[in-house]
Amino acid sequence: MDSFSWLYGKPSCQGQIKVLPEHFVVKENLGFDFTGTGEHFMVKIRKTGENTKYVVNELAKACGVKSRDVSWAGLKDRHAITEQWLSVHLPGKSDPDLTQFVADHPGVEVLETARHDKKLRPGDLAGNWFQLRLTELDMPQDVITRLEQIKLQGVPNYFGEQRFGHNGNNVAKARSWGNDEFRVRDKSKRSFYLSAARSWLFNMVLSSRIEQGKERTLLAGDSLLQHGDERGVIAEPATAELQMQVDKGTMAITAPMMGDNALPTTADAEAFEMGIVEQEPLLLKLICDNRMRHERRSLLLKPQQMEWLLEDNELTVSFALPAGCFATAVVRELMIERELEDGDHANFDQ
Repeated sequence: MDSFSWLYGKPSCQGQIKVLPEHFVVKENLGFDFTGTGEHFMVKIRKTGENTKYVVNELAKACGVKSRDVSWAGLKDRHAITEQWLSVHLPGKSDPDLTQFVADHPGVEVLETARHDKKLRPGDLAGNWFQLRLTELDMPQDVITRLEQIKLQGVPNYFGEQRFGHNGNNVAKARSWGNDEFRVRDKSKRSFYLSAARSWLFNMVLSSRIEQGKERTLLAGDSLLQHGDERGVIAEPATAELQMQVDKGTMAITAPMMGDNALPTTADAEAFEMGIVEQEPLLLKLICDNRMRHERRSLLLKPQQMEWLLEDNELTVSFALPAGCFATAVVRELMIERELEDGDHANFDQ
């Protein structure tokens, strides 16, 4: 991630995050209510230090079903305290007793259960609320200054390093796959590598716009998203009126999640984006070979409900983010995570 530009310059402060699971709290917001009836048994869990897929497998055993019958809206960090809903497909069956499941897994609590007429699918959530504790800060006042900037202007909407695997391994594997060095049959690995490829290209375009001071400045032919409308608007031409809407936050400049179809951008914006993504021909080939559909993602991200408290050299900060956005994108603008002796960062989740 160090190759990508910072919006407010590289932070001066060093510190730690996720020293303990309770230093990283995530609460899922689905954004909809359950019907109260249906063949899907909904379970809200709080897990500490556990991987979502491990809990899914164990819950499946407790409910007497296969792992594929348990689904989720989003994977959650392992080294953290996280709350999320899981759905279990139990047609014609009564609600199972989860007492023994909880007793056998001290890192998992069952908070609520309900019934619903649809299964949860990845992405079926409005967003997440985070509470993070940053410790051992050597320049805490620099972090406060940055928090005030972020509350007003947001952060780059980067995909976080967990998307790319340990030391960027998913991107390296994606390049090798794109170069026909091996085949990937495992569905989960295919998904990891393809997601990493598209996310890396997005981050490259976003970083280049920041580097050139164009993250808030319209280019001719830019693709814009308006809040509540996913159809998009092309800036042809890049008028002062459209720029005013970008400045006010009613429209957002986007960058590509590459696919095998043509970019919607035109003119200067298309040339800019293609000039960046063509630097990674193997990733582009992989995406086209797998017929991924092109999508757009906002360049900038503005956290909501932002609050913080500084106590000596430790800071507790909370905020809400939409689905698909990374808390690490916020932390990255606040501090540099102090490396461990082996050169790795603490508690990397993958």
